[in-house]
Amino acid sequence: MNASHPSNTDNAVPGAPEKAPTGISGFDQITGGGLPRGRTTLLLGGPGSGKTVFALEFLVHGARSLEEPGIFVAFEERSTRILANAHSFGWNLPELQRERLSFVDAQPVPDLVQSGSFDLNGMLAALQAMIESTGARRIVFDALDIVLALLPDPAARRAETYRLHGWLLAHELTAVITAKAFGDDVFLMGQESFGFMQFMVDCAVILNHKVVLGVSQRNLRVQKYRGTNFDENELPFLIGKDGFEVSVAHPLERGSLTVSKERVSSGLERLDTMLGGGYYRGVCALITGSPGTAKTTLVGLFAQAACQRGERTLFVSFSSDPNEVIRDLASVGIRLARYVKNGHLRMVSARAISGSAELYLAHIMSLAKEHKARCLVIDPVSTWSSQSGTHLSAHRISERLINWSKVEGITLLCSCLVDERTVPSEDSTFRQISTLADTWIHLSYLVQSGERNRALSIIKSRGTAHSNQVRELILSNKGVTLADTYSAGGEVLMGTLRWQKEGAERAAAETAEVARKVKRVRLDAEEAELEVRLRALGVELKAKKTEKALLMRATATRRGETSRKRTRMEVLRGADVAEDKDKDGQ
Repeated sequence: MNASHPSNTDNAVPGAPEKAPTGISGFDQITGGGLPRGRTTLLLGGPGSGKTVFALEFLVHGARSLEEPGIFVAFEERSTRILANAHSFGWNLPELQRERLSFVDAQPVPDLVQSGSFDLNGMLAALQAMIESTGARRIVFDALDIVLALLPDPAARRAETYRLHGWLLAHELTAVITAKAFGDDVFLMGQESFGFMQFMVDCAVILNHKVVLGVSQRNLRVQKYRGTNFDENELPFLIGKDGFEVSVAHPLERGSLTVSKERVSSGLERLDTMLGGGYYRGVCALITGSPGTAKTTLVGLFAQAACQRGERTLFVSFSSDPNEVIRDLASVGIRLARYVKNGHLRMVSARAISGSAELYLAHIMSLAKEHKARCLVIDPVSTWSSQSGTHLSAHRISERLINWSKVEGITLLCSCLVDERTVPSEDSTFRQISTLADTWIHLSYLVQSGERNRALSIIKSRGTAHSNQVRELILSNKGVTLADTYSAGGEVLMGTLRWQKEGAERAAAETAEVARKVKRVRLDAEEAELEVRLRALGVELKAKKTEKALLMRATATRRGETSRKRTRMEVLRGADVAEDKDKDGQ
């Protein structure tokens, strides 16, 4: 962006023009407050570009919100048709017409002959009387080129244009002049050039309506604005149910964003674990994958989890009717019908919206505000690429969507369709949003042995640790699960191959367990046998010891008895008797 969004503080700068708010969403932001008050703005555009709607909304806002009466001078269409065309915007013009809004039909007579004596004096005199009676402060000259074409030569046209400009300045009116433009740099009616008007006025705005790759696109550019800063870039706009709306990015740098550390569930417990606790509230999460990889299933899980928390959720489907989405998700255990019934969930089919991607974006933002949504699901957001005409437009739309959701505190989950034959980072379809998303989850296929299995991986998740593992995503009528992938010999196995390998491992483990149990029983038996033998040996040892002790005791007894017997025998034989007696006598 070449110039930053100005602020209303420009009005405080000495010499800066005072601003007159237009009430047009986005336009007052890029101009720092609106059109130059008391000065003239030139509004250029081709057929169907929205010149009349812009000018009329400028008058309506002044009359309704600022108590500034206005006058609409119509040179091309009659006021009755203008009122009828504007009825759908809900501005209640008949009421304003009675009080603060006046219409003047100044269409030239079809058979009027061009005359050199023609000028604007009569019309300006009538307008001056009307200004004095109504107190008008704003005025619009719609399709001024129609009346200028009646003048005979460029000099006369220039003179009358300067006469009108001087009259507007003298009355200090905030004026808008609309005229047809063919291209950004020239202001033409037929072959006549009126480009000098762009140099005369204080502000010039160019509206474009064109078709890019079969898609209708409207954009606006402020070409000049004297005395103030303004956004010089070309910005898209749309004409919606409330009138003119310029699409601008929300100013995140101005402190309008509240960063939350709260986690919200993805709806899949194992995915929450991989994400370190789930998504951060208020972030943008992106789920990419080729057709059939279960993108809608994951966003459906998120919507269900949000509704279970009691949070109002908006689900926008670009690929299917809401009833089809509810039916299909029910087949994998995701029940959304109950939440649609109780009002927590609103499901919208984007097929009911026609027009450019800008119209899609405006409609989605309006629905989210109306539903007071805390969570928003868009499935798939890649459809916008075909509606925006160019990848640059798709990037701008994605940026505005993400910035808006962050400012509003809405947790945004988008799915995006990609070609499975390309690397995610190389696919231009979702490159615009993938760089802006806070969390990026990619779903893919792994084809092995004649079957296709789904795999999930987290490419990035800002501000949190997250798993780098590839997990198999399994869908069944019992629900959605994430299984660990199996690697054998450097090859990742999923599906039947994983099931077979895991079965073989379970069988081998069971066989090994049986062998361990048999061996343990045998060892227990051998241990018991040894213990029995050990106890028997102990008994035998004890018996031997007892026998030995008895033997030793018997031997000692026999020796003692033998000794006594020998002594007695000697006594009986008289050996040493006297001596013994003498000894006894002593």
